[in-house]
Amino acid sequence: MRMKIQTVLVSVDSSSALRGARQFKKHIEENVKKYQLSDMVEVLETGSLGVYKDGVIVAVYPEEVFYEINSTDDAEQLVTEHFLKGRIVKDLMIDKSVIKHEKKETGKLDREERIVLKNVGVIDPGAIEEYIARDGYMALAKVLKEMKPENVIDVVKKSNIRGRGGAGFPTGMKWEFTAKADNPEKYVICNADEGEPGTFKDRLIMEGDPHSVVEAMTIAAYAVGANKGYIYIRGEYYGSIDNIRKAIKDAYEIGLLGEDIMGSGFSFDLSVRLGAGAYICGEETALIESIEGRPGRPRLKPPYPPVEGLYGKPTVVNNVETFSNIPWIINNGPEAFKALGTEGSSGTKVFTLVGNIINRGLVEVPMGTSIFDLIYKYGGGIPNGKKLKIVQTGGTAGTFMNTKKLEIGLDYDSAKEGASLGSGVILCMDEDSCAVDCAKTVMEFFAHESCGKCTPCREGTRVSVKLLDKISKGQGREEEVEQLLMIADVMEQTSFCGLGQSAAIPLRTIVQSFRDEFSDHVQKKPCNACTFVEPKKKKRSKR
Repeated sequence: MRMKIQTVLVSVDSSSALRGARQFKKHIEENVKKYQLSDMVEVLETGSLGVYKDGVIVAVYPEEVFYEINSTDDAEQLVTEHFLKGRIVKDLMIDKSVIKHEKKETGKLDREERIVLKNVGVIDPGAIEEYIARDGYMALAKVLKEMKPENVIDVVKKSNIRGRGGAGFPTGMKWEFTAKADNPEKYVICNADEGEPGTFKDRLIMEGDPHSVVEAMTIAAYAVGANKGYIYIRGEYYGSIDNIRKAIKDAYEIGLLGEDIMGSGFSFDLSVRLGAGAYICGEETALIESIEGRPGRPRLKPPYPPVEGLYGKPTVVNNVETFSNIPWIINNGPEAFKALGTEGSSGTKVFTLVGNIINRGLVEVPMGTSIFDLIYKYGGGIPNGKKLKIVQTGGTAGTFMNTKKLEIGLDYDSAKEGASLGSGVILCMDEDSCAVDCAKTVMEFFAHESCGKCTPCREGTRVSVKLLDKISKGQGREEEVEQLLMIADVMEQTSFCGLGQSAAIPLRTIVQSFRDEFSDHVQKKPCNACTFVEPKKKKRSKR
C-alpha cells in the first residue's frame, strides 16, 4: 500500500459541527474513495483552527492550504480539484493570514506564541496517542518520577502564572495554601463553567486538547495532596463534555488516572460535573455549592476554598486555561514562561475576538499585547469599511472604551489604565452601534443572572435596566444618567460577591466613555442606530 502523502484536517469543534462539519467530512471521505485516492489522502477530525467564517474551515497538509467549505459541492470540488487534479481551489481558499499557527509567521499576522493552544487544530482530540506523540503526559511523568510535591509548587510559583479566568490570583500561592492546609482530604476542581458572553476559549481548549486539562489537574493533585478532582463544565458545552469524558476514560485505561499512576504510589480519580447554565456558578464558591447539590449561590469569605472548600475540605479551583499552561511550564521551566509577557504578567493569554471584526476567533499572544494589535493585526480590523466605535475588553463584566485607548497593553495591570484583561474577550462594535442600547443589553444580562441573594446587585441591575430603557427611547433625564453612575458605585462597594461588584464596571465605563451620546439621547437626538418615536397618548374613554 502506498503511504498517504496528503492530510485533510476538518475543524469539528461545536460551532463547526453546527455548520455541518461532520457531514462535510463524510462527503470528503466518500469522494476520496470514489476517485480511488484512499491510499494517498487521509481525512481527520481536529479541534478549532482558530478562526470562524460562515462555513467549515478545512486545512490541507503538507501544502498548508486552508479552505472554507459551505456545501457538499464545495467538499467534492476540494477532492476533484486539489487531490485529483493537483490544483489549488482559489474560490474556496482562505487567506492564510487569518489562520494562526504555532510559532509561525503567517502573512500579515505577527507571530503567535502558542502554549495553551499548541495542540488545538493540530491533533485529533479524541486520540490519546496523538496527545502523547506531542509530549503529552511527559510533564506528569517528570513530576511523579523526579519531583516532590513542594518542588512542583515551587516551579509554579517561580513561573508567576496567575489565574486566567479573570481574577488573576497567583496560581502557585493558591496551591501552596491547599498543600499546607492541615487536612488529609483535599480536592482539585477545574472551573469550566465559562458563562461570560463572548468567551469561548475554554470550550475550544476542551474540545481541541482535553488531555492537557486532565494532565494538569493530575499534576495539581499530586502537588497539593489531593486524590479526587472534578471538572465542572457548563451543561450546554456538549462537545467539551464528550471530549473530556473520553479523555478521562482513555487516561484511566492506560493507567494515567486511578490507582498507583505510573507506579508512583500516587492515586487520583477525576470525574465531570455539569452546570445548569447559571452565570453565578462561575464564582468559585457558588460552583462548589452546586457540586455539593445546593443552589449555586456564593459563600461568605473567608474562609477561602484553598483552606475550606468542597465539603469543607481544602480545595484548589482553577480555570481551564490556567490548568492548560501547567504541563508546558513543567516541561520548559518557569524561566521560559517568564520570558513571555511582561514583568508583572508572565506568559501568554488566549483572547477571543468577537463582534464587528474581520477575523473572529481565537488568538494566543504574550501578555501585554496592545488592544490595537489584537483588533487590527490579529483581528484584521473592522469589516465593510466601517469605523470602530466601541470596544469592550475582558468580557461582559469588562471595560467599555472608545477608540482613544487602543494602545493600552492588556495584562493584569492594565485595569489601572482603564482596560480590563478579564476572561480575554475583545468585543468590537462599529459606528452603527448605540452605546445606550449596548449598556441596556449588558445590564439586562446581569439582572437576569443575579442570584438575588443581595439587594445591591438584585435591585441595582433591575433599576439600571429600567433607567436605560427610558434613556434609549429618548424619554430619560440628565439626572437619571447621573443616577446610573451612583448605582454603579453602590453595587461595586456593597454587593456580596464578584458578580454584582463587576457589573458596575461596564455600566460605569460605558457611561463615562460615551457621556455625550447618553446626553444626546436625553435631548432626543438619535444616534446612527436609533430613531426615537414619541409614545402614543392614551385616549380618554368617553363616559
